[in-house]
Amino acid sequence: MRLFVAIYPPEDARADLRRWLTQRGTGVRLTRVERWHLTLSFLGEVAPERRPEVEQALDGVRPPGRIRLRMSGGGSFGRRRSAALWAGVDGDLPALREVHARVREALKTADLRYDERPFTPHLTVAYAAGTEIRAALAEYAGPAWTADEFVLVHSLHHQGGGYRTLRAWPMA
Repeated sequence: MRLFVAIYPPEDARADLRRWLTQRGTGVRLTRVERWHLTLSFLGEVAPERRPEVEQALDGVRPPGRIRLRMSGGGSFGRRRSAALWAGVDGDLPALREVHARVREALKTADLRYDERPFTPHLTVAYAAGTEIRAALAEYAGPAWTADEFVLVHSLHHQGGGYRTLRAWPMA
């Protein structure tokens, strides 16, 4: 099973970003708003029998408390039509980075593999080329919101798409 650990912004914050991008008339097909999340750690393929180990490792994560964040700015990874367009995140980034580090440390201690790329807090909102959407993302500053939990998510990529939250842990 393909797993990742994430924080989902509240529905109203995601809706505000979607409205902003739609009103700008970028013409880009956005990914489904219910999938927009901040990935804390991507584990990739994990054998189903190891899921309890992942959950037990995450049980040991002690977040620094609820985190005040907002989506702001944006950019892209990659090139051309396969570029991932993303909304940035600002707010209490030191606390967010601390949660990220604690999640990774818990996974490492449990001898679980994860993607070791540097942490760049963002929400992927589309896959496309286009300067209009990049400009719209660069100008965006959304409402503040509080991250009060992180979740373990099963990506159903190989089953046609979508995500399923397996379990949540409170931030406080």
